[in-house]
Amino acid sequence: MSFAAATAMDCTTPGHYRGTIAEGWDIAGNANGGYLLSLAARALSHHTERPDPVTLTAHYLRPGRPGPVSLECETVKTGRLFATVSGRLADAEGKPMLALLGSFGDLAQPISDIRRLDGAPDVTPLEECNRHLGHVQAEEPAAGNGAVPPAFHSKVDLRLDPRDAGFLTATPSGDARMRGWFRLRNDEPMDTLALLTALDAFPPTIFNANLPVAWTPTVELTCHIRSRPPADWLMAQFTSRFVSGGMLEEDGELWTQDGELVAQSRQLALLPRG
Repeated sequence: MSFAAATAMDCTTPGHYRGTIAEGWDIAGNANGGYLLSLAARALSHHTERPDPVTLTAHYLRPGRPGPVSLECETVKTGRLFATVSGRLADAEGKPMLALLGSFGDLAQPISDIRRLDGAPDVTPLEECNRHLGHVQAEEPAAGNGAVPPAFHSKVDLRLDPRDAGFLTATPSGDARMRGWFRLRNDEPMDTLALLTALDAFPPTIFNANLPVAWTPTVELTCHIRSRPPADWLMAQFTSRFVSGGMLEEDGELWTQDGELVAQSRQLALLPRG
């Protein structure tokens, strides 16, 4: 199933949508958080009549399992550049999974030509990142509750930087960092909704920080989309600086191969319980 089909949402009445959490987009039975965000964002985009999420925040209230979902949304404000909308994604029983607030616009053209970037991250060239998480050898140890790779990683094309893949063989680097490359499978074109999934597609940073390799539940995820992505691989980097109070932050960046920033994220997550 393509990403577009797996995130399809149908409008039943204005502000009300129905869709399905597709099979296979999960990690140990729970739908990937970025995939859930893309699913909800497709409905919010349709509601605002703006194609691109510019900033989108989601609070994760309970895990998502495969099956029917509904979304209710309400326009907060419609302006010249952005339309802001709130929403709630719920399961088949009406129990809320995500509470959302986002601004949508049209990123076909930049709002301004002013640019100042610190530079793209240090990621090993794609041709040297041969470890595709969708094809990890069965003899390698399981990362957390469930098989390696998780089902989700068979739905996307994700290549880990070899320097950050040590956790797969119980030899973590010690740095709370994940780098690598991302694209959709089967040459499916990337859009700004797919960037939301990409920003939560990599293994948690703390898998390399000599901490338990287990489920790291998301509390809140905010994504900032800067531009539409090219139909090509994206460079990715995720880092964590602070682990305290039973929580950690994870800062993400997605870049084109030409060194253009397309998206950023910050996620607050709970530490694995071991």
